[in-house]
Amino acid sequence: MEVSLLEKQFQQIGARLKLKPRNSGFNIDILSDDKGEYFSLELDDNSQLDAKVIDVKAQERHLLLMFCEGDRHSITKHKFLCGHDERHWFVAAVPGQSAKDVASAMEALKPPIVRYHQFRQGLKKSQRNRRKNKAYLRQGEWFFIPVEGFNPPANLILKNEPISRGRGSKPHICEFIYRSGGETVYVNYKFPNGITEAEYNKLCNQNPKYRKHNWKIMVREPKVYAKGKVSHLDHATIVLNGWHQVEMNLEFKAPSMRNISFLD
Repeated sequence: MEVSLLEKQFQQIGARLKLKPRNSGFNIDILSDDKGEYFSLELDDNSQLDAKVIDVKAQERHLLLMFCEGDRHSITKHKFLCGHDERHWFVAAVPGQSAKDVASAMEALKPPIVRYHQFRQGLKKSQRNRRKNKAYLRQGEWFFIPVEGFNPPANLILKNEPISRGRGSKPHICEFIYRSGGETVYVNYKFPNGITEAEYNKLCNQNPKYRKHNWKIMVREPKVYAKGKVSHLDHATIVLNGWHQVEMNLEFKAPSMRNISFLD
């Protein structure tokens, strides 16, 4: 691994890279110092890890970083899209193995329904990654796809409702939200991603003290629709004229996401 080359490639997109040692594996984080934000890469010097940038798009301020782990008999590849989105630097674990450059990494992060609407609207490649196009609006990791003729029951529409990928990420606040379907789950600090009602009852039957914990009943993976203003601390507010289906990017499907500390 050529450290000086990595640093130069991050400089091409206007970013700083700092390498630090760690006991095992690797970790990517976005930290700040008196000069602003920078990418922090922690690596185990004694491991068989090799890090390299496989594509740089200087004008777009994006690059694709890959880690190869193992030997020639068994190699595991971890890919991360690193770049700048509106106000801050970000890093996203890329699902699957198909990404070979920045463009294909961005496509790999899009849910199938987003790619379908891109095709349906006949978007050119130059239009597909704009935050606003005919197929969708995007704010951070969330896509908002226009839905025609959709009129949910007025009494079930929620106001100023947060949407979040969980694990302490900063929520995006939607002026109007409607949710349908999904699975009811019980959530607290020990189970931030929720457990089903059956799992909750089993847990409490085994140890009744758990019933006294501060549980919140939520719905996992419902269909979500939003309308009106959508705001977030790190992004410009967008306005959804009419109802839009809400879809999150596919980063959560990438096993490499466990190597990222900075989530939102």
